[in-house]
Amino acid sequence: MKKEKVVVGMSGGVDSSVAAWLLKEQGYEVIGVTMQIWQDEEERIQEEQGGCCGLSAVDDARRVAAMLGIPYYVMNFKSEFKKNVMEYFAAEYVQGRTPNPCIACNRYVKWESLLRRSMEIGADYIATGHYARVRQLPNGRYTLQKSATEAKDQTYALYNLTQDQLAHTLMPVGDYTKEEIRAMAGQIGLRTANKPDSQEICFIPDGDYAGFIERELSGEAPLPGNFVTSAGEILGQHKGITHYTIGQRKGLGIAMGYPVFVTEIRPETNEVVLGSNEEVFGDVLYCNQLNFMSVPDLEGEMEVTAKIRYNHKGAACLVEKIEEDRAVCRFPEPVRAITPGQAVVFYNEDIVVGGGTIL
Repeated sequence: MKKEKVVVGMSGGVDSSVAAWLLKEQGYEVIGVTMQIWQDEEERIQEEQGGCCGLSAVDDARRVAAMLGIPYYVMNFKSEFKKNVMEYFAAEYVQGRTPNPCIACNRYVKWESLLRRSMEIGADYIATGHYARVRQLPNGRYTLQKSATEAKDQTYALYNLTQDQLAHTLMPVGDYTKEEIRAMAGQIGLRTANKPDSQEICFIPDGDYAGFIERELSGEAPLPGNFVTSAGEILGQHKGITHYTIGQRKGLGIAMGYPVFVTEIRPETNEVVLGSNEEVFGDVLYCNQLNFMSVPDLEGEMEVTAKIRYNHKGAACLVEKIEEDRAVCRFPEPVRAITPGQAVVFYNEDIVVGGGTIL
């Protein structure tokens, strides 16, 4: 019987390294691949910062692959990453939104591009080291189930994968805790066993989003404008809307004598609205760019738990589709910092129902 072939996206980290080992142990024909997404060979800062797909990733992944006895390749996804992640990130911030670049990268680079290229070389599946589990439900739909460890669960950043992508995806790490994965790596002698997790956005290792956007737009980033109240009263000057996000308190550079927070960003008038903590809360959000997993579509109202950002614990809400690509979410209890550009992901217990982009 012919072995099924799986291409494992290897970032050089412990999770993807163990994923490759687990799949080999399960009898798959495993091929390791690192996606080259860095834009310039000189950008050694990525290597120093330990970005998930930086230059050091290739060295670590290649050594792990050699130890596991599996073929290893580097595939060039520079143009796909620049267009679908870096340019998208800058464009969203200029429009006053706060994007999640990892979600875009997962959907359009790590899955769409890698899966297509993997199928071209005869693979049956692609696999990653994400903490999530692929499940096929009794209704035939493919969906994601939260990982065995809630603290590391990554289903939020994967909500917009398609049915075809899920049908050809394996996520072996999702059945284990991070501690178990590190223990396995140590037992089999992987050099990545104690490698720290990458934290920052890989293409902005210094965390200076506004600086990156200015460089990306060749110095044409938004100009300074006014801080205002919701009623339009001018409070002072901001540095440019790309420096701010909803709910932000620190780094505003304005002294009001009491705590103020960003409650709204108005790109059309180049204004940043400040208000009290109470004004940061809301009980209704609208979203588009909808993608459903566990159900083909929404019919009527549905009770779900909604996460409105990666580290949000989730809140009960009623979601209802009101147009072909638009839904409304109503929260019985107000939630903090509903942020345009971020994803809202709907769960039924630990199963992903679907999600969309907050408007």
